Amino acid sequence: MTAKTVRLSQPGRLDPILARARHAVRETLTPLIDDEETSDALVLVACSGGPDSLALAAATAFVAPRLGLRAGAVIVDHGLQEGSAQAAQQAAQQCRDLGLDPITVRTTTVNLDPGSGGLEGAARDARYQELSNVQRETGAIAMLLGHTLDDQAEQVLLSIARGSGARSLAGIPARRGTYVRPFLEMRRTEIDHICAHLNLTVWHDPTNFLPKGSTADDLQAAPRRTVVRDLILPELEKYLGPGIATSLARTAQLARDDDEALRQQAQALLQQATSEHGDKHLTLDCAALQNSPKAVRTRALHQGGLSVGIPSGYLAFEHIAALDALVTQWRGQGPVDLPGRYRGQRRCGTLTLYVAE
Repeated sequence: MTAKTVRLSQPGRLDPILARARHAVRETLTPLIDDEETSDALVLVACSGGPDSLALAAATAFVAPRLGLRAGAVIVDHGLQEGSAQAAQQAAQQCRDLGLDPITVRTTTVNLDPGSGGLEGAARDARYQELSNVQRETGAIAMLLGHTLDDQAEQVLLSIARGSGARSLAGIPARRGTYVRPFLEMRRTEIDHICAHLNLTVWHDPTNFLPKGSTADDLQAAPRRTVVRDLILPELEKYLGPGIATSLARTAQLARDDDEALRQQAQALLQQATSEHGDKHLTLDCAALQNSPKAVRTRALHQGGLSVGIPSGYLAFEHIAALDALVTQWRGQGPVDLPGRYRGQRRCGTLTLYVAE
């Protein structure tokens, strides 16, 4: 683990990039404010000590009090690397120096059992669980995350590599529930500039960088996002010209707009097709589903599966395709096995999702 202190701050007028970051935070927080219910409410910054989250912590520490809000921070130590506890305490001290309060440091255990989704996915799940726990305990009205436009571009490329649909191509949402991301239109170079301008001591996660002279075997073992960040995107910029990250982020926004329209249509279709909805079972009218466009129908099936408790991370393209075949290509086939011991079965013109005994 490495920490880097840079000292480039100059007195004088407000730095325009820092001003842009503060404006982004203000634009994010202002819609959350209700004069009666949110006066002196708490917002939290998820801070790893890296450049993105430290720049966000600095901007939030400035903006939140001016909107009548309190601002704190949450630091999650995954315990996966030597010196992680020291890095977490360094991040906590940086947040205190910025004026954030309260500061919460949590250590979490990462589940690496089979089916956990791999190290990167399991660490993300553990981190979000702790963030949710702290938010619930403190009553914070929002959790701010430091994802940037570059993160968005990486997410789109990873989705393309997985052969994902529009929902995944839509990338990282600016807002999902109480999780908000003010920096999705800012570049990582701008974030580095802010940290330098404010003399922040940043921590660089070594897993975000490929070792120099990496071999093909090294690349196979490295986190996929690191390969995209450190190798694929720079190569695309080199051979296709600058602006690739911005174009990929724009693709995400267009896909999100399309997916939102289809999601709303799918939700209406699901309601129309539902004849019975219990705790862990759902019965749908196949005729209502069959007469709808495939893009809407498959989303309705996906939403229906989630509504009965099928684990979202495991409900894959293959499962939805098999359910769709029961609706549109019925030839008397038997039940479809789904994640979480669920099944989908067609009988007498209806499709039922249920827990197998």
